[in-house]
Amino acid sequence: MYAKYTKLHVLAFGFAFGILGAISMFIVGLFAMRGYGVGYVTMLSSLYIGYSATFLGSILGAIWGFLDCFIFGVILAALYNCFLGKCGTCKASTLENKGELK
Repeated sequence: MYAKYTKLHVLAFGFAFGILGAISMFIVGLFAMRGYGVGYVTMLSSLYIGYSATFLGSILGAIWGFLDCFIFGVILAALYNCFLGKCGTCKASTLENKGELK
């Protein structure tokens, strides 16, 4: 018997990951303003344009963090749904939709 797992909503999962990434990048940027984690912010500033240990840099880092984590969350949720057989492209999902697989 197959276990019943729920399909993830791809955009909602991506949005949740994006919010988490934005908040964490913003907080790390604010801590770097006080001297904590400056090396980490400097390393990330080579990847994210405008990210620095300033308030404006923290806001830009939050925007980059949202975009990066949103894309990662969407990809992760889509892969999860495909491996679960709920994406509509594999044989298991079409058999389940027809009621032949339980």
